[in-house]
Amino acid sequence: MNTIAWSALRTDLSLPFRTTASSAPARRLLVLLHGVGGNETNLAPLGATLADDTRVILARGPLTLGPGQHAFFQVSFGPQGPRPDLAAAERSRQQLAALIAELQAEYAVAPSHTVVAGFSQGGIMSASIGLTRPELVKGFAILSGRILPEIAPQVADRAALAAVRGFIGHGRDDTKLTVDWAHRADAWLTELGVEHETHLYPGDHGIPPAMQDDFLVWLRRLLA
Repeated sequence: MNTIAWSALRTDLSLPFRTTASSAPARRLLVLLHGVGGNETNLAPLGATLADDTRVILARGPLTLGPGQHAFFQVSFGPQGPRPDLAAAERSRQQLAALIAELQAEYAVAPSHTVVAGFSQGGIMSASIGLTRPELVKGFAILSGRILPEIAPQVADRAALAAVRGFIGHGRDDTKLTVDWAHRADAWLTELGVEHETHLYPGDHGIPPAMQDDFLVWLRRLLA
């Protein structure tokens, strides 16, 4: 998978996951979430450069689409843009919130030292946690993803959101989720009073090296 060791898949908590196989006590927790049709190994390179005292979690979506292909919810794309299965998205949001709380208890890491981040649909899930359950995390990152408008009724109040930080990274030429979604996310976080960074990059739907570098700089500063 990469140059560091990862655990076997664990299925004893609310979502399946792998974690860094380190004996060092965890001081920080980073939960990484894949996109539609991917799996938990996809974001392993993103966590591979972090210090041993950062426990990296590679979570797997609960839906199986095919061999090695998973998702947090089904989504179809049409002329009106992406159409998600909102009931499945809500179930996954609740499962992810439960997983984060379980991991914090297991590794004795506080929410103030916890970040959730994801690519594409994983970014959607990350934002859903950060905006509806800000007491669980210090920050959330949306990497070539978006924020589901439908979570608006569940978004926490401004006082609670004042403690959470956001990161948005997006390709200017993204053909799967157009850059307009990044602009909308940026505007909504500004409206909600969530302190955040927004970075745009050349290229299509993915995590280019510059996005990865900027995310890691933001992450290390946030959890310093």
